[in-house]
Amino acid sequence: MQGKIIGISGPTVTVDLEDLTLYERVTVGYHKLQGEVVRLKSTGAVVQVYEETKGMSVGEPVVRKGSPLTVRLAPGLLNDIFDGLQRPLQRLGDEFGPFIRPGDMLSVVPCETRYNFIPEKKAGDEIRAGEYVGYVDEGRFRHYIPASRGGIVGQVMEGDICPDDPVVILEDGHRVLTYQQWPIRVSRPYRKKLFPRESLVTGQRAIDFLYPLARGGTAVLPGGFGTGKTILEQAVAKFAEVDIVVYVGCGERGNEMAEMLEEFRDLTDPWTGRQLLERTILVANTSNMPVAAREASIYTAVSMAEYYRDMGYHVLLLADSISRWAEALREISSALEEMPGEEGYPTYLASRLSGFMSRAGVVETLNGKIGSLSMVLSVSPPGGDFTEPTTQACLRNTGTFLMLDTDLAYRRHFPAINWSQSFSLYDAEMAEFFSREISPTWSDLKKRCQALLNKEEKLREVAEIVGAEGLQDTDRLLMFVAEQIRSTFLCQNSFTEDAFSPPEYTFELIEKLINIYDSGIARLEKSEPLPEILQDIET
Repeated sequence: MQGKIIGISGPTVTVDLEDLTLYERVTVGYHKLQGEVVRLKSTGAVVQVYEETKGMSVGEPVVRKGSPLTVRLAPGLLNDIFDGLQRPLQRLGDEFGPFIRPGDMLSVVPCETRYNFIPEKKAGDEIRAGEYVGYVDEGRFRHYIPASRGGIVGQVMEGDICPDDPVVILEDGHRVLTYQQWPIRVSRPYRKKLFPRESLVTGQRAIDFLYPLARGGTAVLPGGFGTGKTILEQAVAKFAEVDIVVYVGCGERGNEMAEMLEEFRDLTDPWTGRQLLERTILVANTSNMPVAAREASIYTAVSMAEYYRDMGYHVLLLADSISRWAEALREISSALEEMPGEEGYPTYLASRLSGFMSRAGVVETLNGKIGSLSMVLSVSPPGGDFTEPTTQACLRNTGTFLMLDTDLAYRRHFPAINWSQSFSLYDAEMAEFFSREISPTWSDLKKRCQALLNKEEKLREVAEIVGAEGLQDTDRLLMFVAEQIRSTFLCQNSFTEDAFSPPEYTFELIEKLINIYDSGIARLEKSEPLPEILQDIET
């Protein structure tokens, strides 16, 4: 069915097509730009266009596609970079040059790519929807091919296939392909959701020791300008103990994504010793790309992450930053003339965020495997105001809150995680995990470390009034050791070998510092002079 454009307002276009459904995909204009129906009227619909509408005019054709905005889930997604509409940017650049022209599209996986299909079913077998019929090798990963519907297997292919070839043909003639088109706003199905029990090791001591993340959990990193959100997220992407990483640059500067891509090409995965990009998918919707595509980029990324989770892999999704997505929602909502909520954001901002974050979790898949999808999302509150709507909406839905402190960043303390304002709701379960896997004294050391840091904060206020010389020797020793904890334990340089700290080394380092404090207290009780004790510690 075809109609025409009757009105244009930035990325929103009014069309005269009838009988459309909400969130149905359409192509707009002579360049066939991708769009999505966001409002229905009695005489037409309003379409949100995900590409630049500059130069478009009233009267250009609009064609309905009969399906919502989808993502192609197939072998070949790893070690590649896509935009918010899942267009392969590297191949687009090779084909059309460095600038994406309106309507430029390429297949996610080129047709000339070949895979060796290994079947796990044979003719006559009965299969269910979502059940694996076989697999292909994608780098070091076994990429399982799920059946799109149930039935009786009639014919099974084996060996060399291309992405568009069927791998199984059912007796009723249905063809099971290597790929499936999945609506990005719909969560992928699973048998049941499980409670997170295992730690997501990030290699960042401040996180793993004080505010641990759980596999299948969510974490937010709110912080003002210059607090190191992007660097911290990239460090987690490099070193997190997961199988697959999906990284979304949502509205961030293009040079940051370019630098990250170049760095990832040269980095080695500390867990496998292989190239880091082999387990990474990058989704780029930078600040110079159409603002409407930011929402699509978030949902495109999470759909791809769920796809690999369904194969039984542990997947980590990082988004930098959720605030840019919220700003895009505000801009589009304003163009649609919707009733504004707090600070001009749409009234459905909190529900959209909670719906997105609820797609994280540990699940038992339709094939009985256990997979997880974890999320680490950065938030950029304007002016560092943590009471603004996006930060508060994330705070209500997250499991780990890692507040990045501007004062710490100005003191060159990175990662600038404020140890008195951050928290983790996974603390009890992760304490059991590390006590079992690393040392039974993990929890006790953590409590003592937090107690030292909290007491040092109070003593610092007193010291500013009476001076350090006015404090007791035990308090001066505590402040000295707490400073060592902050400078040698909580600080990590992302550009040195110290960027990655395995849990064993983390425990060894904090145990050494706590023992130094205990030894100092014991020597003070024997009336040894404090300067001599501090000198011995420094040497």
